[in-house]
Amino acid sequence: MIKFPLLFLAGFAAGLIDAIAGGGGIVTIPVLLGMGMQPQTALGTNKLQSTFGSGSAMLHFTIAGAIDFRECVVGIVWTASGAAVGTMAVQMLDPSFLRWAIPILLIAIALFMLFSPHLGIADVRGRMRKNSFFVVFGLLIGFYDGFFGPATGTFWAMSFVLLLGFSLTRATAYTKVMNFTSNLVSLVFFLGGGFVSFTEGIVMGLGQFAGAQIGSRLVMSKGSRFIRPVFIAMVLAVSVKLLWQNFR
Repeated sequence: MIKFPLLFLAGFAAGLIDAIAGGGGIVTIPVLLGMGMQPQTALGTNKLQSTFGSGSAMLHFTIAGAIDFRECVVGIVWTASGAAVGTMAVQMLDPSFLRWAIPILLIAIALFMLFSPHLGIADVRGRMRKNSFFVVFGLLIGFYDGFFGPATGTFWAMSFVLLLGFSLTRATAYTKVMNFTSNLVSLVFFLGGGFVSFTEGIVMGLGQFAGAQIGSRLVMSKGSRFIRPVFIAMVLAVSVKLLWQNFR
């Protein structure tokens, strides 16, 4: 069927984009909804396929030596906790109040990056202790990913750069560890509710895995100066998409 090559290609494009700058969901969720899935099933299936992508990118960054998992343990625990609470909360609360706030915040991030040309080029001294950072932002961003989700990788990357002093290359690598954690936890809850379509999710996930391998290699070979314009472009693209949905 023609839908399976389309799903694979959509997953590939999303995995490539997401590994470099985040924002792959602007490709995958519209495709899943366009195939007639109910919103909850589209979200659950999207978590399945995005777990392939974030896991693939994390694997490459780990092999390349860009991640020290000893630094990530606290972050993994608190991100998992936040994602679990967020995924349960979205089943009881209406996340629509975030639809205006998030694109405005993203546009502010893009402008800040645009007018801070040296931000994230190299590692600098952090403003927070790592454990404190991971407790606070693991809960907050993990909850956000489980509850709403768009641009989770953007928020992680900017937090790593601004508060821990990471370069964009290092921030992108560590972001994938946290993305994989929250994706996996959210997936478990969607599976419990029966909101995952396995065939579509696995086909798209295989595309994600392949795209993320290429994207993560580009990050390691090209560095922060390559990530920066792609990052800004994806932040603006996600913002425009969310605003367009709201106006429509």
